[in-house]
Amino acid sequence: MKKITLLFVALTMLSCAPKEPKLVLVDSNGRMNQLLVVMNNDLWDAKEGKALKESLKGEVFGLPQKEPKFNITHVEVKGFEHLFKRSKSILIVGLGKSSEFTIQTNVYAQPQTVIKLIEPTKEGLFQKIIEKREQIVQIFKNEDLKAVQYRLRNKQFDTKKLVTLDKLGVSLQIPEDYKLVDDTGDFLWMRQHIQKAQTMNLLVYELPINSIDDEEGRNILAMRDTIGKKFIPGEKEGMYMITEAAYNPQILPTKLDDKKAFQTRGKWEVKGAFMAGPFLSYTVVDKANNRLVVVEGFTYAPATNKRDYMFEIEAILKTLKIQ
Repeated sequence: MKKITLLFVALTMLSCAPKEPKLVLVDSNGRMNQLLVVMNNDLWDAKEGKALKESLKGEVFGLPQKEPKFNITHVEVKGFEHLFKRSKSILIVGLGKSSEFTIQTNVYAQPQTVIKLIEPTKEGLFQKIIEKREQIVQIFKNEDLKAVQYRLRNKQFDTKKLVTLDKLGVSLQIPEDYKLVDDTGDFLWMRQHIQKAQTMNLLVYELPINSIDDEEGRNILAMRDTIGKKFIPGEKEGMYMITEAAYNPQILPTKLDDKKAFQTRGKWEVKGAFMAGPFLSYTVVDKANNRLVVVEGFTYAPATNKRDYMFEIEAILKTLKIQ
């Protein structure tokens, strides 16, 4: 009986003992494509920093104006405190006792991604930067895409109303700010007005696979121009959207919805008119249905930076699911 009583008292004391307070992280700050680099000036101004900047500040392909992949804020290690620690994307690079390459989330705030790259010697650090810099870019980009998709998911257009998506057997998460331009059952065009005379646009359509060239992405531009002529007219007769002839688009193999696909970045223009801008498309090889499913976004925003507009479009296009 005495043992039972002592056990009861012990359990009571444990249940009444003060609990460790939960760590509540503050909200992070920073827009998409913004990056804080924590690196001492002697490295930042030397070849180590130059190698890093070549990648982080490299131009985004397919934009009319020169725009970097990231807007960079640089701070020395001794200055990395308080508000800087609330940054959404943080890259810490420097010298230390041992090699270290870590990727952590929600360290000082949330949502947050912190990458740390440390090496014992300057030469070792330089080589590691060369080795890891493209991976670093991709990690931060992917996290930004997820953040944009999460934000846009809160207010969605009711895509059940869209005949083309239903007929093609595909789904796409489209923000409610987009309005319907055309929905034929074979072709979908949605448009968001950013501000006066500036728009972001989404297209969805399918094309048959008629040859190995279709399947291997060698006819993407020709097929795109055919769609532009049929569905995207200009203000006057004979005007329609085409791929800008003076700019060679970039076509890269990729995957979307776990299927073979091609990512195409380039510039569009309206034949016979002074209208142009950047576009991004994904051509998905749906072999089971002997077709190509195409999702595309393009922006018209004269005299305005377009990187973040196209980044948001990329986030939307990557929600494609083929049922």
